[in-house]
Amino acid sequence: MPALIRKLVISAAVDGLVLQPHSQRDQRPNPALQIRYTTQGSATLTSAPNNDLTESLTLEIYGLVGCLLNIASASYLVCILRRHQVAQIRASPVYVISSVALIPLSSQSDAEKAIEQTKQEVQRRTDHQEAEDLSIDSNGSADEDVESHSQDGDDSVAQDVIGRRGQYGRFAENWFSRKGWAAERRRAQGMSADDVRKSEGVRTEQKVDPRDLEGNIEVGGKNLPGEPMQRLPQQVASRGQNAASILLPKLLRTTKMLFASRSFFYSYDYDITRRVGEQTSKTPNVPLHRSVDPLFFWNRNLVLPFIDNGDDAYILPLMQGFVGQRSFDVYSKPSRDPSKVISEAQEDVRDIIEPQKRSEVASSFLLTLISRRSVKRPGLRYLRRGIDEEGYAANSVETEQILSRASWEWSEKVYSFTQFRGSIPLYFSQSPYAFKPVPVLQHGFETNHDAFKRHFSNLVGRYGDIQIVSLVDKRGGEAEIGQQYEEHTKRLVAEGGISKPAFEWFDFHDVCRGMRFENVAVLIQTLGDTLDRFGTTVVTGEIQKRQKGVLRTNCMDCLDRTNVVQSACASRALEQQLKQEGVAANLQTDTKTQWFNTLWADNGDAISRQYSSTAALKGDYTRTKRRDYRGALNDFGLTLSRYYNNIVNDYFSQAAIDFLLGNVTEQVFEEFEADMMSNDPAISMRKVRANAIDTSSKIVIAEQREDLVGGWTVLSPKEPNTLRTFPFEEIILLLTDAALYAVHFDWNLEKVSSFERVDLRSVAGIVYGSYITSTLTAIQRDEKKNVGLVIKYRPGKEDIARVNTRSLSAAVQPDSDPGSARTTAIAKLFNPSDSGLSSRQGWGKSSDRDSQMLKILAFKALPAKTSLAPVGGQEADDGTVSEMDLVKGICEDIRRAAYGGDGGGSDTGFGGDFVEEKEIRSLKQARSSTGYLEQWGHELKKLVWA
Repeated sequence: MPALIRKLVISAAVDGLVLQPHSQRDQRPNPALQIRYTTQGSATLTSAPNNDLTESLTLEIYGLVGCLLNIASASYLVCILRRHQVAQIRASPVYVISSVALIPLSSQSDAEKAIEQTKQEVQRRTDHQEAEDLSIDSNGSADEDVESHSQDGDDSVAQDVIGRRGQYGRFAENWFSRKGWAAERRRAQGMSADDVRKSEGVRTEQKVDPRDLEGNIEVGGKNLPGEPMQRLPQQVASRGQNAASILLPKLLRTTKMLFASRSFFYSYDYDITRRVGEQTSKTPNVPLHRSVDPLFFWNRNLVLPFIDNGDDAYILPLMQGFVGQRSFDVYSKPSRDPSKVISEAQEDVRDIIEPQKRSEVASSFLLTLISRRSVKRPGLRYLRRGIDEEGYAANSVETEQILSRASWEWSEKVYSFTQFRGSIPLYFSQSPYAFKPVPVLQHGFETNHDAFKRHFSNLVGRYGDIQIVSLVDKRGGEAEIGQQYEEHTKRLVAEGGISKPAFEWFDFHDVCRGMRFENVAVLIQTLGDTLDRFGTTVVTGEIQKRQKGVLRTNCMDCLDRTNVVQSACASRALEQQLKQEGVAANLQTDTKTQWFNTLWADNGDAISRQYSSTAALKGDYTRTKRRDYRGALNDFGLTLSRYYNNIVNDYFSQAAIDFLLGNVTEQVFEEFEADMMSNDPAISMRKVRANAIDTSSKIVIAEQREDLVGGWTVLSPKEPNTLRTFPFEEIILLLTDAALYAVHFDWNLEKVSSFERVDLRSVAGIVYGSYITSTLTAIQRDEKKNVGLVIKYRPGKEDIARVNTRSLSAAVQPDSDPGSARTTAIAKLFNPSDSGLSSRQGWGKSSDRDSQMLKILAFKALPAKTSLAPVGGQEADDGTVSEMDLVKGICEDIRRAAYGGDGGGSDTGFGGDFVEEKEIRSLKQARSSTGYLEQWGHELKKLVWA
């Protein structure tokens, strides 16, 4: 594998940003690279000479995350400013990113300002750390012997929120204290926060230099100390204020917060994205970014400019998840003082286990835990649930537990045990606004089953046999989706094929009621034979034995209950592996093995923060195997924090994650600004809409002599016979050679709810044009994108309405009250003096009685382009018909169906053209009808969400 550049120096030249590698000893220096300045959102990379930079303004970094491009015509280079070693695998260090810097690629002056600001911030941190270290040394504080592992009540939610500024309090404590970094190293290797504080022997109050607060990031009420935010280049701030420009500062803050959250890991020499059993198949001359598992390559979209340019040495693949490592020794002489052995071992971050076979030499082991979070269906809790049409489930995490000797000799055995977690592989959603939302199943059984089969086909191809462990409730809100999960599994097994997963439904809350989580042992005993059959992977240079299958564990979030069960299964696997090495251990009851529980609890907390923005619930039991009221109160506080994040922070964060991964385009920020929400592309809406049109046409068109001319999905006011009532519904418009059908469709159940049929002989005319329904955002005020059509007709005996109860309503009748508000609105629409329609078109020739007899069907075109990126041909927008062209095409099809090729003139009874282009609802009208309350409500949402 070609060597990666481990350290770089960045300088701002006249023509571009220069990246000059640090040369390794006895290694030929890599050529420097220059990224040309641009305001077009695309990067140009060229070679540059290696110059003497002693007199230049430079910034030293440890690698590149990538380029943040195509956002408000701005580009930024995302650099690794700080990293921390958390493990070492086969002599290859593994690092976690703890700080990043964003350098603008717009001009030399902007780049120099960002470099200078970052250097000043780093210097302030260094000065503060040195001052703090001097203070600690003068007070005579030193590390003391580690006490027994326990979790007291000091680490409460109230203290974490008030005293430490929420979840970043520990991060800040580390940031401003060299001792904090040593503590964090201990925590990363398995010690809990309380253990670290006890090992330090002193609890110091956090003191922050006021200067350090100037550059803090604050996102969604969370403060991230020590992360400077460069000022935006002047030209970016002065450009057109579209949604991307307005939200650019928030995107940059979110990007820095995401990559500095200590959840992204990398190694220069070892592929941490692949399991131990897959490491031997690597090709030596293939660059690391080409050999990593693409399922866990999180910054691939950001390094595409370097991939396209062939700069392999600069490409550093990042994995999101968790990496933790803990060493422990097995001593043979029982005559040694146990307390002394424990103290010395733990001071070196070790522990002891009594061996089954006595030996004169201590045996050292390493336990490494790696969790790999999938880039497929990524995101946050209630915004990413269930499955997508490719078969990928939300919150999919592969967790590998590796047992090895401390020496990592190739001739020694290495054990690997892998588990998998992921959301229930069905289409479903849950409202983030409910405290305990009930899962809502979406789409039909067959649509769900197709994705279900793909999911398990993917898992079987990757892991072998699958044992499903579902931990959802058998009663209450979770019962229905649990039953559907079981039904799909039974059908999959009955169908045969390679996917025949076994299903075990363990009602965690019922069996462990009363905080008796030790009852999980019942489940482990039930799964014992399956776990023995699956076994573990054993490698000694070559693969001697391969794990034959995995447990696929899930609850609703795949966090809290899943953490408890996975740690119990891993404990059982480790005990058996140690037994093969001649060591008898009881990880459930032996207090000297508390580090194992802590390591798994840290893993659960990391995965939970990445999916729900808080630590995991039930973490006290995972750490201590005990549950009390303090843990329950802590869980309640975390639940409240999750609820806040669900309704305030997560929508924009989800849009940012999708954008950084390349799943969506810049348009996602326009969609977010419109309703402060982000869409879920779980299934191709083009396919769903095409299927809905096909289903509707088979159900609502009763006459065999009617031929389908066309079908479209459009927006329509929720109330009939109106132009503006919120919310607008997405409905189906069908056209035959005899009638129009406005079909209301249940998109979750894929069934027709109701429909209205209008005979073409009743249609009096069509108006199409701009259709502005709101003026709150720029995209809603765009007259080219907000277009629609209004069909006016006289209700007749051939016009019917049906609902899905199979009841038949009477023929549509006009409003009996000529003075009703709805009738008046219709009259104004077709009255030239009120609506602005020109009298020369003939609309004004109709009598008042005719206007009062008319009814309308109002439709608005859906956005022609979506924010989904055209990856692999999915949702590609090339050649997409514009909104206006779509509306014109619908009008022309209706005209031809109604009057053939004669154009539809005087036969309509209204004179003039049958189809007219006029404003349906102008920008002026929309502004006048947008009340202050609606405007204030939107501004308040922007203040909170954006």
